Amino acid sequence: MPYKLDTLAIHGGHEADAQYGSLTTPIHQTSTFIFDSAEQGAARFAGECEGYVYSRLGNPTVRELERRMAVLEGAEDAAATATGMAAVSAAILTNVKAGDHIIASRALYGCSFAFLSHMVKKFGISVTFVDMTDLTAVAGACRDNTTLMFFETPINPTLEVLDLQKLADFARQHNIISVCDNTFLTPLLQRPLTFGIDVVIHSATKYLNGHGDVVAGVICGRQDIITDIKLTALKDIGGTMSPHDAWLILRGLKTLPLRIQRHCESAQIVAEKLSVHPRVTSVYYPGLVCHPGHAMLGHQMVAAGGVLAFEIEGDVATAQYFLNQLKLCKIAVSLGDAESLIQHPATMTHSPYSQEEREQAGISDTLIRLSVGLEHVDDIIEDLHHALTKTYQHDVSVNTQSSTD
Repeated sequence: MPYKLDTLAIHGGHEADAQYGSLTTPIHQTSTFIFDSAEQGAARFAGECEGYVYSRLGNPTVRELERRMAVLEGAEDAAATATGMAAVSAAILTNVKAGDHIIASRALYGCSFAFLSHMVKKFGISVTFVDMTDLTAVAGACRDNTTLMFFETPINPTLEVLDLQKLADFARQHNIISVCDNTFLTPLLQRPLTFGIDVVIHSATKYLNGHGDVVAGVICGRQDIITDIKLTALKDIGGTMSPHDAWLILRGLKTLPLRIQRHCESAQIVAEKLSVHPRVTSVYYPGLVCHPGHAMLGHQMVAAGGVLAFEIEGDVATAQYFLNQLKLCKIAVSLGDAESLIQHPATMTHSPYSQEEREQAGISDTLIRLSVGLEHVDDIIEDLHHALTKTYQHDVSVNTQSSTD
């Protein structure tokens, strides 16, 4: 009987503990594994028999997480990594070579943008950043040597929604590997592989873990791609996940369905409240009817997620003053935790962008990104309203003083 995703988040990929019958997955906190004989060790290194060799090359606890994520994303296999950026870099570097060309979304997480803007160029790989909501722009950027496309949806931090089916079809027609960062929605709200995307990555630091005590990543996709990633970028560069981190994420996955539901419900209410606030000039959240990506709900996306962005009147100093007035929402640059986390992309997560690049990506000086937590939604709204009121009073006071002077 096929189980629902909520059930698979708890039971998917689990192998029973045959030795002791432990309900939860044991933490195999070991660097290396003992061979029964020299011949067995040689056979494992040669790939002629199953078994573990060294935790950088594979670990039972980590492997269970990989199996569970593969089940949740509908993938053939998965690879766990030490950080979200280890997932980004491994997925990209394994699938490109010197002389290749990459098409990437003009708006991305700041470190993904920096990696594509600066790091890959050292290896003779070129990158073109385009507005991926415009398939004509994507087609215009395509070259004979284009081998990979990289993007997020919803995009961090602008919350633009991309059409996965159209991007997957385009990539397939041009023999391009498509890589999608699915961190904002998780496989419970969006499964890019079902639309034909080749590779899905996650910063498992975020919703998958959900408790702010891990940095990790996951890559999901076809068996041949994942095997290649494990045997090259992960094995030789070494960005693999620790057993303890894998165990913490496995624990987090068990409550993911309940947490995601609460995050989404509260984010919808917060977005609606902010959209009518006189000090808020724009709100970006796919759950709002006015958002261009709203049409994707019920088709590509189950729900709009727990992250939203909004702009307020003023400048960088105004945005920073607003953040400093908050009491409940914590100024921090992650997302998907129990706590509501808020940050200023232009000076924090997306500071690797130049001013011109930020403007092209739609990241203004007063754009605020909010990861709505699990607190009571009324308390979150009250905190935001209080900070906005304080900011307005401060601006009036400063302007009054300036006119007096």
